[in-house]
Amino acid sequence: MVRNKTKTIQEVHVQPGAKSNCIVGLRDGILHVRVTAPPHRGQANQALLALMAQALGVSKSDLAIIRGHTSRNKVLAIQGLNSEELKEKLAQSGAE
Repeated sequence: MVRNKTKTIQEVHVQPGAKSNCIVGLRDGILHVRVTAPPHRGQANQALLALMAQALGVSKSDLAIIRGHTSRNKVLAIQGLNSEELKEKLAQSGAE
């Protein structure tokens, strides 16, 4: 099995404690995401990774938070997708 070496870095703004898990969309190059999990003991981070993995069709192991573990503003590394594929997958998932 040959693995794609492409990696994309994406800034993400997370709103924990929301009413539903959803990807709101891209604004000024920042992806806005809402998760129902509280910002306690990494629960919101885990919910973010699960939501992004499902929306992008990648495994959670292909995603990593590289900055902002305790902040709403995070930097996410996405293995296996280039920036164009990322935008396409976000559009397919219903992100505005």
